[in-house]
Amino acid sequence: MYRNIVKPTFDFLAAFFGLIILSPIFVIVTIGLMIANKGTPFFFQKRPGKNERIFSIIKFKSMNDKKDLEGHLLPDAQRLTKIGAFVRKTSLDEIPQLINILKGDMSLIGPRPLFERYLPFYTAREKLRHTVKPGITGLAQISGRNFLGWNERLEMDVKYAKELSLRLDIQILTKTVINVLKAEKVEIIPGKLGNPLDIDRSRTIKK
Repeated sequence: MYRNIVKPTFDFLAAFFGLIILSPIFVIVTIGLMIANKGTPFFFQKRPGKNERIFSIIKFKSMNDKKDLEGHLLPDAQRLTKIGAFVRKTSLDEIPQLINILKGDMSLIGPRPLFERYLPFYTAREKLRHTVKPGITGLAQISGRNFLGWNERLEMDVKYAKELSLRLDIQILTKTVINVLKAEKVEIIPGKLGNPLDIDRSRTIKK
């Protein structure tokens, strides 16, 4: 009952009222990023959700589109704006995903939706992460976020999918709030802490 009725209902109500309460911050951040990025404040990307159904995730765009003389995007560290760094550190970049929850693509709590190109690199067990909706926060995020290795991180996702319960969700939500207030375990520069899953496991296969 909790998994199929209570949790989806709570997700919708939390996202709906969350957007209303956070609307002043939403507007301020949107305007700030429009100026900093000289364009769109939002970032859209295809991600696999429940049952590997592809959807477009919505996030605040923390990096601009500056390119080098050859037309290639500059490294992430050079494109990360000051307001973008602040937005990432405070996890404000996750606010637009409340829209994904209203649309039914995501849940408040669940495995983070990763890149579509990672799909061929999951083990049969790790594919269980897609038996539940992806979330804004999850067991892996409160246990170390991107500071965890891929094997540990994906095992946390599987653990959540198999043990999903009201008690577990309350624990994750409580720890998430604490981490956000303390600004703990936040990766400011994307990809700085390790290789993407596809590159990491391609190297393992070659070895």
